[in-house]
Amino acid sequence: MDFNVKKLASDAGVFFTRAVQFTEEKLGQAEKTELDAHLENLITRADGTKNWTEKILRQTEVLLQPNPIDHTGARIEEFIYDKLDKKLPSRGTNAELLGQYMLEAANEFGPGTPYGSTLITVGEYQKRLGSAERELLHTSATTFLTPLRNFLEGDWRTISKERRLLENRRLDLDICKARLKKAKQAEAKAAAAPDFQETRPRNYVLSASASALLSEEVDKAEHELRVAQTEFDRQAEVTRLLLEGISSTHLNHLRCLHDFAEAQATYYAQCHHYMQDLQRELNRCANSVSAPLSSAAVCPDPVSSAFLSGPPSPGATVSSSSQRPSTLTMEQSQLPVTGTRKAKVLYDYDAHDASELSLLADELITVYTVPGMDPDWLVGERGNEKGKVPVTYLELLS
Repeated sequence: MDFNVKKLASDAGVFFTRAVQFTEEKLGQAEKTELDAHLENLITRADGTKNWTEKILRQTEVLLQPNPIDHTGARIEEFIYDKLDKKLPSRGTNAELLGQYMLEAANEFGPGTPYGSTLITVGEYQKRLGSAERELLHTSATTFLTPLRNFLEGDWRTISKERRLLENRRLDLDICKARLKKAKQAEAKAAAAPDFQETRPRNYVLSASASALLSEEVDKAEHELRVAQTEFDRQAEVTRLLLEGISSTHLNHLRCLHDFAEAQATYYAQCHHYMQDLQRELNRCANSVSAPLSSAAVCPDPVSSAFLSGPPSPGATVSSSSQRPSTLTMEQSQLPVTGTRKAKVLYDYDAHDASELSLLADELITVYTVPGMDPDWLVGERGNEKGKVPVTYLELLS
């Protein structure tokens, strides 16, 4: 117990001495050892990395979870499951919830009615959009948010700890410098005092003894200064090595940023593809409602009709052309009516029926159009395989 009390008193004394040194430096009453320029630049760069990483992390979380209340609740739930060492359950997105509500409403209103069947069609696509969004959230959290958070909660805490130690070592060094300076001043003052050797021998003995004590005090201060300088240099080297690791952090975050951008590109391409399919479904639904000979104005099943197995009917083609003339004009001006072209696949695509061709990202295939074919699709060939492929998944090559 005595040891602990003595250690506590010693630590309190060191803390008080450092506080005095720090205050005097701020008031300009004490000298301060400056860090070398390279270390100062590394510290400035590290501080900028930490500040911008925090801002990017917070804003990305807001982007992926716009509602602050939902965002806070999700973080609390994630924290609780992490402490319990349990897997976080899958959460449905707002689009999936909207789609479910539409399907339930359609069952109540009657799936055979025009409104009910359209609710089923739109609801199914809302659930697909929600599923794509959930995949984006999962991929972004794994490949982008988690590495940024690990840096702030791991590497940066280590850097901050070593920087605090470096600051304490610097204060100790400056305290030793000030102590040595005072000891030398006292020794010089004693050496310049009048010599009473001739008149008062006893004073001469006292003066010699005091001089010896002052000289011993100077030697002790010099030794403490050498020790403090060694500890400061060692801690500065440790801190420098950690700060130079920020370059590796930048490279890691660069890879994560590429993964995040790729996840966004895949998500938006899927959304674009789903909405094009939904628009075609709604156009066919409108044609069936307005057809004079139609006895039951019901939209086709969304799963089977979302991916057409052949060219649309003349009526549907005319309706689609009348509602989207600019789109047809653009596609017709870009795609050849006859002949073949090479195309690079931008994203993976899984065929939904036997009439379509599955695609793998970055592969090259041969594509061409046929008269009367939907402008959003092309015929693709890869070896002996052939089928329809969506235009949005391709980059046509000259």
